[in-house]
Amino acid sequence: MKSSEFDAIELEYVGFWARVGASIIDTLLMGVIILPVVMAVYGTGYWLDGGFIKGPVDFLLNWVFPAVAVILFWIAKQATPGKMVISARIVDAETGKKPSKSQLIVRYLGYYVSLFPLFLGIVWVAFDRRKQGWHDKLAGTVVVRPKFRGPQPVVFKK
Repeated sequence: MKSSEFDAIELEYVGFWARVGASIIDTLLMGVIILPVVMAVYGTGYWLDGGFIKGPVDFLLNWVFPAVAVILFWIAKQATPGKMVISARIVDAETGKKPSKSQLIVRYLGYYVSLFPLFLGIVWVAFDRRKQGWHDKLAGTVVVRPKFRGPQPVVFKK
């Protein structure tokens, strides 16, 4: 869906469970990419070592690569693959337009703020009127999707 088509339709805020589903999709995709490389570099000992970061390759694969990939997807598509599956996009909370690069970087870093107090900033999406997590509030973004995204209603001739 082109941006102009997206702008011309009625939108709704994307709620907690849809966003959880999108995150699960993104996590699985990231795991399919990262885990084989981690195993090739570190072997099965990777899972036995108690260290938080096992080395420079571990840091690059598990911290830098996901951050760069997610932010690049947000810049290019306003969504990660998981959000694309549910027809969701990240937009500026004030204008509804594409967020700036700095907003998207703040949004990504805001995930860490949202996670630390027992995931409260993420769970906040379930209770917020505009379905904003703390990361959205910090960045001035909302996640929206077309309100009527299903198939055409069934109509019978009389």
